[in-house]
Amino acid sequence: MEKKEKLEDVAEEKSIGRELVELLIRVIVILVICYIVVTFVGQRTVVSGSSMNPTLNDQDNLIVDKLSYRFRDPERFDIIVFRYQGDRYFIKRVIGLPGETVQIIDGYVYINGKRLEQDRYGNELMTHAGRAVEPIVIGENEYFVLGDNRNGSKDSRLDEVGNVGKEKIEGRAWIRVWPFDKIGKLNLAK
Repeated sequence: MEKKEKLEDVAEEKSIGRELVELLIRVIVILVICYIVVTFVGQRTVVSGSSMNPTLNDQDNLIVDKLSYRFRDPERFDIIVFRYQGDRYFIKRVIGLPGETVQIIDGYVYINGKRLEQDRYGNELMTHAGRAVEPIVIGENEYFVLGDNRNGSKDSRLDEVGNVGKEKIEGRAWIRVWPFDKIGKLNLAK
């Protein structure tokens, strides 16, 4: 009888040890999956400021799609998140594409000499053209970006921001998850 009790104690100890190892393996797998998702697929971000009003507001929570641009290039009117300086990020709308010429004349954006018709984004007349007062030729793998709040945005019109290189783009703003009354997909290129 005594021998049987000792065997049961040993079996219990082994099963607890085995369960701890299995739990540790599961935790490691979950951490690896989370790392892969946050690094390569999607990430939550919070809007800070009013440069994208009325589309996005201060403290809106978004999911940024970090995967799409690995397979395709940004399109006109996509809302992108890009590295600005060090660990600072900006969120703006793509207006000019590689190889195009952008200029702002009398408050309106012109692409290759033709006025850009903006149905839903940034309809306010710009009071400051910045460096776009003269034609700006956008280089290969570069984009000209503007905030939807045209007169309250730090964007490609300023030398310190300039054209945004594709290598700086983290992803496209895809879904708003907060506030709850505005949850949904954001206005994309088409």
